[in-house]
Amino acid sequence: MNPIKTCFFITLFVLGISQVSIGQSDEAIRARANEIHQRILTVDTHVDTPLQMMNEDFDISKRNDPRGRGAKLDFPRMREGGLDAAFFAVFIGQGPLTPEGYEAALRRSLEKFVMIRSALHTHSDQVGLALTSADAMRLKRQGKLAIYIGVENAFPINHDLSLIQTFYDLGARYIGLTHSLHNQVADASTDESGPLHNGLSDFGKEVVREMNRLGMIIDVSHLSDEAFYDVLRESKAPVIASHSNVRELANHPRNIDDDMIRALAANGGVLQLSILSDYVKELPSSPQRDSAMAALRQRYNNFQGLTDEQMDSARRQWFEISARYPRPLATVADLVDHIDHVVQLVGIDFVGIGTDFDGGGALKDCFHASELGNITLELVRRGYSRREIEKIWSGNFLRVFRENERLARRLARQGSR
Repeated sequence: MNPIKTCFFITLFVLGISQVSIGQSDEAIRARANEIHQRILTVDTHVDTPLQMMNEDFDISKRNDPRGRGAKLDFPRMREGGLDAAFFAVFIGQGPLTPEGYEAALRRSLEKFVMIRSALHTHSDQVGLALTSADAMRLKRQGKLAIYIGVENAFPINHDLSLIQTFYDLGARYIGLTHSLHNQVADASTDESGPLHNGLSDFGKEVVREMNRLGMIIDVSHLSDEAFYDVLRESKAPVIASHSNVRELANHPRNIDDDMIRALAANGGVLQLSILSDYVKELPSSPQRDSAMAALRQRYNNFQGLTDEQMDSARRQWFEISARYPRPLATVADLVDHIDHVVQLVGIDFVGIGTDFDGGGALKDCFHASELGNITLELVRRGYSRREIEKIWSGNFLRVFRENERLARRLARQGSR
């Protein structure tokens, strides 16, 4: 290439100017982004829509109002937003580490599995249960949406490793080891009571080995920093953070710092970025909202150990407070700053998307699943290629998924000798 042209393109790259946008109208850029978004495979690794499905008046097959109590994700909105696959979370809030607490958590988790699978069966003309890394593309080719299942919080397994197999057989393909408080497996990032295990417990190390054996992906979102590093030392397979962000850009304990991002990349894992605004950008506070939310948290035990009826009531009051005291939201551009940061730090192969829709995830210009194309639009504007965008939307995560599947097959062969 001519040295002058080479210098010109290097300058464009350094300045972060998209070659795609040079000489193109905004309409042309939008058309290119839309074409890319529709053609690539898109996977969202964490949505809490099953919490909405617990409401008797909620129909996931219909387009709901995302600004009321309606979900931000449903089957019509997935199609409108070009989302091919999503991991539905079997979320169980942390309860007491007692026989009664474990029993209640297991019962609720099994009920959620049944609820999800029943909904997929009812709407099998539109969606399918995905179980392997190849299923998302297979279902896309059939014109169907792919629904995977992930478990958020290992609390329900008690100290019984066989329950991990049970969850796997029911369709779960990852488990997040903790939620907001410590459990029997590991310490959580947001528990202010002080460490319980100083990372992973001894049982937690057994959990990691059993998940590796099954080919079940380990999710490090919600873990304390110490537990995060323990998992990387113990796991023989790459892991994911299904819905976390960059601490350098939003200083929240749920996010991970640059050293952790480097360690995750060295593990071969992937950081799936959440669109929950508090994890994307430090936002101005609202004293009235903060006071009302604090009172709500106190009334409902910080949303831990609740019955489904109590959780439904708490969520209803949460929506009422949010409507009364709306807060500013981060933007898609703020989110893509996190993508840029990871790419510049460790490369394109270690970042993806896990929105946390219906668990708090929302941006000003990506408030619900119909608007997911705005993320691709911003990536195109910043000069990301189609290949790079597909890596972000599915390729990186599916690589981790496949490597977990391969490890399970290898361990099975070794065990049969």
